[in-house]
Amino acid sequence: MKIFDTINIREADKVTILNQGLTSFQLMERAANEVFLWIKKHRPDKETTFHVFCGQGNNGGDGLVVARLLHEANYPVWVDIVAQAGTPTPDFEAALQKVKEADMECNLNANYTYEKDKLVYIDALFGTGLSRDLHPEVVKVIERINACDGKVLSIDVPSGMFMDKTTAVAVESHVVLTFQFPKLAFYLPGNSRFINKIAILDIGLDKDYIANTPTSYYLSDCPSILHRYRPVSRFAHKGTQGHALIIGGSYGKMGAVVLAAKAALKSGCGLVTAYIPKCGYDIMQTAFPEAMALTEGQEHITKIGFDMQPKAIGIGPGIGQHEETQQALHDFLKLNNTPLVVDADALNILSYNKEWLPLLPENTIMTPHPKELERLMGSWNNDFDRLEKMKAFASAHNLILVAKDAHTMVVHGGTVHINTSGNAALATGGTGDTLTGIITGLLAQGYNAVDAAIFGVHLHGLTADVAVEHTGMQAFTASDVVTYMGKAYLHIEAELHKK
Repeated sequence: MKIFDTINIREADKVTILNQGLTSFQLMERAANEVFLWIKKHRPDKETTFHVFCGQGNNGGDGLVVARLLHEANYPVWVDIVAQAGTPTPDFEAALQKVKEADMECNLNANYTYEKDKLVYIDALFGTGLSRDLHPEVVKVIERINACDGKVLSIDVPSGMFMDKTTAVAVESHVVLTFQFPKLAFYLPGNSRFINKIAILDIGLDKDYIANTPTSYYLSDCPSILHRYRPVSRFAHKGTQGHALIIGGSYGKMGAVVLAAKAALKSGCGLVTAYIPKCGYDIMQTAFPEAMALTEGQEHITKIGFDMQPKAIGIGPGIGQHEETQQALHDFLKLNNTPLVVDADALNILSYNKEWLPLLPENTIMTPHPKELERLMGSWNNDFDRLEKMKAFASAHNLILVAKDAHTMVVHGGTVHINTSGNAALATGGTGDTLTGIITGLLAQGYNAVDAAIFGVHLHGLTADVAVEHTGMQAFTASDVVTYMGKAYLHIEAELHKK
C-alpha cells in the first residue's frame, strides 16, 4: 500500500474532484460518511455520547459532518468549535450551515452525563496540513482531550501531529480514522504515544492517480505482501527447497545460533547447517537434531571455511567480537559471493571496521536494532533525519537495511517498506536471531533479497500476532516465533485464498 506525502494527497483530492465531477464539499461529505459508518459499526448502541472538537479548517468540516450524521442517527452529540484552530474555509462554512439547519447548537459549555465506557471524544481540530506551532488555547483543548476518561477518535490524523517534522504536542488517539492512505508520521517511533490503532478508510480517491503516482514509502500489510509469497511446490524436496548456512555462536551464546538455525528451517528451506565453535556442538545436535553442524575453534570461531555450497548464509548471532573472530569475518567477506544476511555481532564488527563494507555482496541484508544502526551510520537528529540517513546508507553500499523497531523498516535504495505485523511481545531477547534465520531461510528457497526481507519481516511479526492470544505478551519468548511460524503461514495461505 502506497504512503503519500501531503502534496500528493492534496493532488489526489483535486484529481478525484475533477474526474468524478464532484465539489470539494461533496468529497468532504463522502469522507465524513465513511467515518460515521465506521463509528456506527463499532458503536451500534445509541447510548454512547460523542463530543466532537472541531477546528475551522477542512478537518473541522469533516468533524461537523460526522457530528450531524451522528445527530441524525439519534446519538447524543456535543460540538465545540475551537476559534483558535485555523481560519474558516468555504467547506467548513458549508458544513457549519448544515449543522445549523439540523437544529444543532455548538459551544454550549453545558455539563452532560454518560455511562461508564460510553463517552467518545472525536478529534477534528487539524488535518495533514498543519505547518505552524499550536495556539496556547488549542494546546489546552488537546490537553483536555488527552485527560478525558473516554475513548478518543481522531479524524485523518491526531491533531497537532506534523507530517514532516518532530511533534511535541498532539492528541493521544485510541483510534485514528485516516483517509485513503496511511501517513508516514504514524509509524515513526517518536510519535508512538499519539497513535494506538489505525483504520484506513477508502474514500474513493482516483484509482489511476494512486496507481500511477510514484512514492518512496510503502506500508507492508498482509494483503500487500501476498504477491511476494512463494507457495511450496507439490513436487518440492529438500534439495529444491534450498540449503541455509547459519554462522555464529560462542561460549555462553549458543542459544542465538540455535534459534536462528531453527527459524531458518521453519521458514521452509530444505536443509540447514550451523557453523559453530566446538563448544556448541553437543548443544546444537541436542537442541536441534534436524540441523547439520560444522565446527571450528574451541570457544569462538577463529576462521570460516567450508566445502559446501549453501544457497544463503546468515552470519552474526552469538558470534562474539573476539579478535580472531573479527579477522575470520574479514577473510570470509573477501571470498564470499553467496547471498548474505548480517546480524548481531557481525554488524558490530563491521561498524568498527567500516572500510570492510565494500566487501559485502550486492543486496546483502543487514538487520540492526536501533543501537546497532546508530553504530553503523552514526546518530540522527530526529525520526525524519534517521529515514534520510538510512536511505543514503543503503544506497551508498548497495545493501538492504532491515531497521528493527516496533514498525520495522526495510530500506532498499531510496524505497522504504514499513511493516505492520507484530506487537510488543517481540520485545524479548532472541527474536532478532529468529528474524535472521527466517530471512536466510527465505533467501535459500530462492526469494530475491528484497522479497526475503519484506516478507520475512512480516512473517516474523505475524508469529507474535497469532501467538499472543495463547501466550500473552509477557510470556512470549523467541522460541515461540519458531513454534508459531506454521500458524503464521496458515494465516497467509488463508488470506491468499480470499483473493
